[in-house]
This record gives sequence, structure tokens and C-alpha cells, in this order.
Amino acid sequence: MSIDSEDDRKGMRRAGRAVAAALRAMEAAVRPGLTTADLDAVGAGALRAHGARSAPRMVYGFPGINLISVNDEIVHGVPGTRVLLGGDVVKLDVTAELDGYIADAAVTIVLEPAPSRARRLQASAVAAFDAACAVARAGRAVAAIGHAVESRVTSDGFSVLRSLSGHGVGRTIHEPPTVPNYFDPRQRDVLAEGLVITIEPIIAERPCRVVESADGWTLRTSNACLAAHYEHTVIITDRAPEIVTA
Repeated sequence: MSIDSEDDRKGMRRAGRAVAAALRAMEAAVRPGLTTADLDAVGAGALRAHGARSAPRMVYGFPGINLISVNDEIVHGVPGTRVLLGGDVVKLDVTAELDGYIADAAVTIVLEPAPSRARRLQASAVAAFDAACAVARAGRAVAAIGHAVESRVTSDGFSVLRSLSGHGVGRTIHEPPTVPNYFDPRQRDVLAEGLVITIEPIIAERPCRVVESADGWTLRTSNACLAAHYEHTVIITDRAPEIVTA
């Protein structure tokens, strides 16, 4: 969406605060021995406390409240009976609707004890997000975001998952424009003042394909390598973007 009024801006900020609260609650709770369903319930409680709803459930009929993906699961993991273990790489992805506005964010948590490569993968996703924010200005090409993400990730020795991307957001989950995590010369859109998008590096240890699990939701790496995901909803300005889910 594009911010057309101060009411829109306030609405996006409220939705962003609900998402941030759910992520904080799950980050504080996540530990070995917890099931992904237990963790989902923590996030669900935080959303309820803010009067927000799960947008994936509302828009797509997702069977959980929040998306929780572990290790080689990249995104869209369905919460259930899986018990988290030390060393797991856990992706927490919250998309919430509040008063007609939708915001979306994700973090990757590495449960100790974990190999250094898993921690470096997590850090690379965050650094790639920061690099993208540094170029995400009104008047710049959308493709500049992908160039920044891919440059950082490849310099860290990891791989961008090219079939998964950021996107516009605001009134529903997925809106134009598509925001690739690599330089795509076919993406000719220009970032405009007030545009609301997600910036979300989605990366893997090694080059691989994205495959769908039997549950019809969870996406995995084709070679069982680890994946990481870091995401925020931002409003484009002529300076640094406003991160509404921070």
C-alpha cells in the first residue's frame, strides 16, 4: 500500500507494534524442550492482547497463528508437536491484521549449543537487511534492495533463495511490488514516498532449490541445508525507511 494520510501511518504503526510484541514474546519464550505449538500459543496470546488477528489464517486459511520454521525449513512452517532442540535454527514469522492494516516481520533464533556457521548465517540475514535499508530511499530502484541483499549474503559465503522475495504489504499480505533479494534487471519499479513494503532476506547455507513439504505449507531447502530469515515492514521515505515492526 501507499501511505495516503496520517491515519494510514498510525494504522500501520499500530499493526507493527502488535507484530513486534508477538515476536518479542516468542523470542523470550523459545528454548529447547518447547514444542512449536507451545511457541505459537505464546505469540497468539500477544496478538490477542493487542486486539490483532493472524493475517495468514485470515487471508490464506493457514492452520496455525504464526509461522514457525526449523533448520532446513525456510518459511511457512506449521506449528505442531515438534520439540525444539539445542542447536536448532528457528524462524519466527508474524503477520498480523489490526483495524484493516497488516504488518509482517520475522527473526531467526539459534538455540545453543549451535555451530558457528548457524550463528553466522543468522547474522548474515540481519546484515543483509541493514544493507538493504541503507539504499531503500524514495526515488531509488526497487532492484537496489536486491542488489544490496545479494552482495552482502554472497560476501558472507551464503546463498540467496531467489524464488522467495519481499513484497508490498498493508491492506493484505502480498501486494505489489515484488522485492527480490537479488539484482533482477526486470524489476523496474521505483520506490516512492509512503510505499509500504517488507524487506526480508531469505537465505541458505548453500545454493539449493525451494521444495514444498507434504503439509502443503512448509517450504524447505532441497539439500537439507540450514536457512535463515529476517524481515521487517518499512515505510519508504526520502531518508532511512521507517521500520514499523521494530
